[in-house]
Amino acid sequence: MTGTGVLVRAFLRRERWPLLWWALGGTLLYWSQAISVKELYSTQAEFDRAATMMESNPALIAMAGPARALNTVGGQVTWQSAAFGAIVVGLMSMFIVGRHTRAEEESGRDELLRAGVVGRRAPMTAALLVAAIANTLVGGLVAVSLISVPLAVADSVALGVGLTLCGLVFTGVALVAAQLTAGTRTMYGLTGLVIAASYALRAVGDVGNEALSWLSPIGWYQQMYAFSGLRWWPALLLASAAFVTVLVAYAVFERRDIGAGVFASRPGPARAHPALRSSWSLAWRLQRGAVIGWSLGLLAAGLAYGSIGNDAGDLMGDSDAAREVMVAAGGDLVDGFFAMAMTILALLASGFAISSALRPRGEEDAGHAEVVLATATSRTRWLLSQVCVTVVGSAVVVGAGGLGLGGAYALVTGDASEIGTFIWQSLTWLPAVLVLAGLTRLLYGLAPRLATLGWLGLAYAVVVLVFAEILRFPERLRSLSPFERLASVPVESFDVGAFAAVLGAATLLSAGGWFAFTRRDVG
Repeated sequence: MTGTGVLVRAFLRRERWPLLWWALGGTLLYWSQAISVKELYSTQAEFDRAATMMESNPALIAMAGPARALNTVGGQVTWQSAAFGAIVVGLMSMFIVGRHTRAEEESGRDELLRAGVVGRRAPMTAALLVAAIANTLVGGLVAVSLISVPLAVADSVALGVGLTLCGLVFTGVALVAAQLTAGTRTMYGLTGLVIAASYALRAVGDVGNEALSWLSPIGWYQQMYAFSGLRWWPALLLASAAFVTVLVAYAVFERRDIGAGVFASRPGPARAHPALRSSWSLAWRLQRGAVIGWSLGLLAAGLAYGSIGNDAGDLMGDSDAAREVMVAAGGDLVDGFFAMAMTILALLASGFAISSALRPRGEEDAGHAEVVLATATSRTRWLLSQVCVTVVGSAVVVGAGGLGLGGAYALVTGDASEIGTFIWQSLTWLPAVLVLAGLTRLLYGLAPRLATLGWLGLAYAVVVLVFAEILRFPERLRSLSPFERLASVPVESFDVGAFAAVLGAATLLSAGGWFAFTRRDVG
């Protein structure tokens, strides 16, 4: 373990900004739900009516979790936040472990470290400790934020502790994946698959066979029943699973070579498929998995929102706060609900757009871009092929969300004629999604190390959506979000001018990124 302390300090310094944003994002997920729910219902009768509607909706239960005490603020916070909070800490743990284990070995930096006075297990142990610190910080902040609302102390602490333990389970999973695979992307894919499977098992179990929920660490977390008859023993399952996965990771680590995985990388074919002989087809091949995965995710989210159908009135209640938020520009509450749902889906789709815009940076960092550019492929053609995949992929992902909304609405109401309308209305948010992708591309063109700051644009848009009314943001600050520039269809009429203006801004940002990229050194 020699050198572990030094590496922990170095890793924490490297993670200080990402860790800050992960912690704030996870905390806001819980705290914002508590604040919004308190303002949403003016009477307990409205609260009870909304809870009854939610409890009878299988799609919502599959999306969020078991429906318990939904006529209380604490019950709503647990129901709406626990599953997604577990995913947040799972992804955070995955990226922390991956950056400081498999990515370091893949780049060769780990070998340089091991040339000094560093124990064999020190880098892995340091990554584990940093991930543990990060999960403890997020869980602690969540507990403190809920106590400040104020909500019951014991249940608030339970939500925080369960979140930390859930993150530690996925930390152990990520460590095991880092030993099994020889590449960072494969390691991320394997860990992400476990996180997705945990969510899916929990979703199917909550609406069908409850035994399946007990196969998921997310299900264990929700079985602690915070704010609805708190019980602590499921936390022992989480702690045990975290301990076992970490032990397995160390055991496997002792039996593999540094720089290699248990599963050896398979050599590719000697000759490329004819479909991969252009930069366009290569860009699609590199990103098709992300396009398909994000599309399926948005489709599922759209199905959950669309299943509410015309019951949005019961869901939102009759409080002034609810109606001000949902029907600020006129129209009825159902239209306001679906306008808000489309905005949320577009924000989720922005995650794909930004990650897709970051793909050229990954190719450049790995040295793959230089290999392609050493051929007859020009910089412009190489980058343009990536841009096209981002634009088309974003449209597909946003459209998938609209298809889910329309499809579920048709199943609930029997009106299939609205499916096309939902898809079109969802696509009216595409320019705002492309602005965030364009911002990321501009930062990448200026300097690859700045590209990840594109996520701040999405974070700001989320803050404006959730807190602008509560914190009374001035109009000049709200207008910095591209989503504020577009008409909130179907509450407002489609504004061709605003659509064109935001789309033009996205084009200019991308053009600026291309101009900067063609005038700097690659790598």
